[in-house]
Amino acid sequence: MNYNYLIVGSGLYGATIAQQAKKAGKSVLVIDKRPNVGGNIYTEKVEGINVHKYGAHIFHTNNKEVWDYVTSFVDFNRFTNSPVANYKGELYSMPFNMYTFNKMWGVVTPEEAAAKIEEQKKEITGEPKNLEEQAISLVGRDIYEKLVKGYTEKQWGRDCKDLPAFIIKRLPVRLTFDNNYFNALYQGIPIGGYTKLIEKMLEGIEVRLNVDYLENKEELDKLAEKVIYTGPIDAYFDYKLGTLEYRSVRFENE
Repeated sequence: MNYNYLIVGSGLYGATIAQQAKKAGKSVLVIDKRPNVGGNIYTEKVEGINVHKYGAHIFHTNNKEVWDYVTSFVDFNRFTNSPVANYKGELYSMPFNMYTFNKMWGVVTPEEAAAKIEEQKKEITGEPKNLEEQAISLVGRDIYEKLVKGYTEKQWGRDCKDLPAFIIKRLPVRLTFDNNYFNALYQGIPIGGYTKLIEKMLEGIEVRLNVDYLENKEELDKLAEKVIYTGPIDAYFDYKLGTLEYRSVRFENE
């Protein structure tokens, strides 16, 4: 065997394991079936802009040790995610906060907003039987209809009444004027893109791209004492229990 570890996948998890293993004096080989490192956080420059090819990823954590670790490779900006939901031309701040409630009901104090939500939550009595009832029991009918229902049904591809209640354990409600999507102390995006971060983490580590582990599993397993696989779990088991119902988004450039 040539390596202590064979790491399948060069995303954030795979790169972290590889970097830490190398730091511990282990020999490491990283492979990826894509032509680039980075996994689903891969970014590529398009006319000087770092485009997140598989959707935007905003790094956020309350753990200073984690933050110190990632910022030891590259600097991060202080991007704050403040999304806005468009419901039939009406724009609402997300997550649900006083800006949202003021736009929806005209309320201006936390007490007014809390009372409005509590009033609407009473529509559901007993244990919620599905996601729709669960959401209404948490935030009321108005917020559910305008800001939960459409997005959730698009995300899952099913009617909210056909989805189990446990999918939404809670819906964050902020009775403050705070549009910051995350509560984390440390937030941002790597300056130069995530690909730069991964490349820095993998410096000095052998990386082979365009290598499909599952098509060459027997041969590749012989190369290392241990294999760490970070790809789709259903593919790893050759879909013996069928294909997992992954839901994702499709990006179209215009």
